[in-house]
Amino acid sequence: MTISSEFPAPATAAVNFRTIDVRGQNLALAGLRAAVPRAKGQTVADAEEKVLQIIAAVRERGFDALGELALRFDGVRQEHPLVPQEALAAALEQLDPAVRAALEESISRARRFADGQRPRNVDVELGDGAVVSQNWVPVARVGLYVPGGLAVYPSSVIMNVVPALAAGVESIALASPPQKEFGGLPHPTILAAAALLGITEVYAIGGAQAIAAFAYGIAETPAGPALEPVDVVTGPGNIFVATAKRLVKGVVGIDSEAGTTEIAILADSSAQPALVAADLISQAEHDPQAASVLITDSEDLASAVRAELDRQAAATKHADRVREALAGPQSGVVLVDGLDQGVAACDAYAAEHLEIMTRDASAVAARIRNAGAIFVGDYSPVSLGDYCAGSNHVLPTSGTAAFSSGLNVTTFLRAIQVVNYSRDALKEVSSHIVNLSRAEDLPAHGDAVTARFAED
Repeated sequence: MTISSEFPAPATAAVNFRTIDVRGQNLALAGLRAAVPRAKGQTVADAEEKVLQIIAAVRERGFDALGELALRFDGVRQEHPLVPQEALAAALEQLDPAVRAALEESISRARRFADGQRPRNVDVELGDGAVVSQNWVPVARVGLYVPGGLAVYPSSVIMNVVPALAAGVESIALASPPQKEFGGLPHPTILAAAALLGITEVYAIGGAQAIAAFAYGIAETPAGPALEPVDVVTGPGNIFVATAKRLVKGVVGIDSEAGTTEIAILADSSAQPALVAADLISQAEHDPQAASVLITDSEDLASAVRAELDRQAAATKHADRVREALAGPQSGVVLVDGLDQGVAACDAYAAEHLEIMTRDASAVAARIRNAGAIFVGDYSPVSLGDYCAGSNHVLPTSGTAAFSSGLNVTTFLRAIQVVNYSRDALKEVSSHIVNLSRAEDLPAHGDAVTARFAED
């Protein structure tokens, strides 16, 4: 494996976008996983000790601990984190009409896609009087997290709430960090998006403490009502939010460990360098730890994309943040021998967002096994999925897309299997049950069946 920090770059390059060359090495999955860019900073394991302390404090001291953490992390003094109903109404009333129209369009598209996702109940007759069913039932209560940080994410309100509503969840609570500049409430656009969707239980709580509060609940105090525990916690966030979700999994269900954003682009010589660079930058502007990865078999494309990164990064609003993200160990160009190795590298990386910018992009996309979401061709950029595709942008990161899925309606559903056998149907299989129970040295299982036919 050859790694260089500049390949080939202009002498006055403003962006340091490293190259990882895996050509000619015939790497298997383990080798590709070791080769692709990954963040070298704080991991979930590194954050665990701090997050455990936060969770313990919230469990033991409830709203008192939340108030201390709000002051410590957000510079906000709180009596109670529940957002007043009048604040939600005011935020919606004061919302920019253009932003409202955009949110309403996003909601409409997300609803249409979510409504089509709900699975059907199934009844299977296995014989006369022998019916087994699978029924999909919504969880009773969910806690949805919307991050703060370097940007404002009303779109994440939509991505969390819409599938929960489509699933039929009856009790929905939402949390977002308090903002000092807005009187200790979440950003007004967050509140407005919640109001648009009819969400009335909104809390000004951020980070790992929000996840802990959702998982364990908070008792009522003189300052305000109880925060009842939830069944499922969803939503993206930083490393501390992802760590908290991992630690409370089992107490509650979670969607995935959706941490700092990442994009991978599989491109060949047919790709347009300006579009590739624009899409890499679009995710790099989220955070200095954001990952932007280009996987290609074309040195000419890699060189042209570098030039475009230099040009476009210099003109973008968050230029310093973008440069830092592109220069980080989590970002870079992966040079591959051809499309087959490129697909293998994509599966090894298991990107949150994967764009396909190749000839016959749809056919290439069909070969991908591991990705949170796939964006096919020049006119399906990640930005579309972030806002108005109808798909969900709460997606697994850091390689977890190899075994987990993005937020969807089934996140909020449970499949319950229902067994309904008649007397004759049970008797037909009773001898098999007895024989299997004896084979497993669990004879009481068989006895429980034969007891039903003792009078025969």
